[in-house]
Amino acid sequence: MAIGQRIKFFRNRKGMTQKQLGEQLGFKGKTSDVRMAQYESEARVPKIDLVKQMSQIFDVNTHALTVPDIDTHIGLMHTLFALEDMYGLKVRNVDGQPHLCLDSSISSPGSSVDEMLRSWMEQADKLENGEISKEEYDEWRYKYPELDTYQKRAKVPSQELSDYLVKELTKKKIREKKNLTDIQFFTSENQ
Repeated sequence: MAIGQRIKFFRNRKGMTQKQLGEQLGFKGKTSDVRMAQYESEARVPKIDLVKQMSQIFDVNTHALTVPDIDTHIGLMHTLFALEDMYGLKVRNVDGQPHLCLDSSISSPGSSVDEMLRSWMEQADKLENGEISKEEYDEWRYKYPELDTYQKRAKVPSQELSDYLVKELTKKKIREKKNLTDIQFFTSENQ
């Protein structure tokens, strides 16, 4: 879906009119619904700051609004081809049915793409098994990766935290070295 269709989809999901959405975004009077109609029809494309505002109103990740153009079957196929090139997505014949999977020579088990797809599979399985509702599944999808608990990747500390830790470890090594020197000095004095 193009961005205009995604805006309309999430606006309707929230039960909002174009006017209500436009007003929440700061458009006044008659311009509020006109502007939203322009975005939804794609006569205009919203700037990134407006997309961020909409994602907050809809309570979704900005990527949920800005997905690739898959409005046509040909557009979908080219999106899949790009995914093959970039991430190793392959189509395989499984019992006469096409199945999408990752090419292990490009995207090995445990890679980011593998982990992300396994995370999605886990949520889809939970939905199918009745462990979560369709609403919970949709919330997970539309806020991804915010609600993802599957990923096991370590988060990189901020530069400030990293600098602080290096500084404190350096101080500790200096203190330990000084204590070792003091012990050696004390030992040599008593001999």
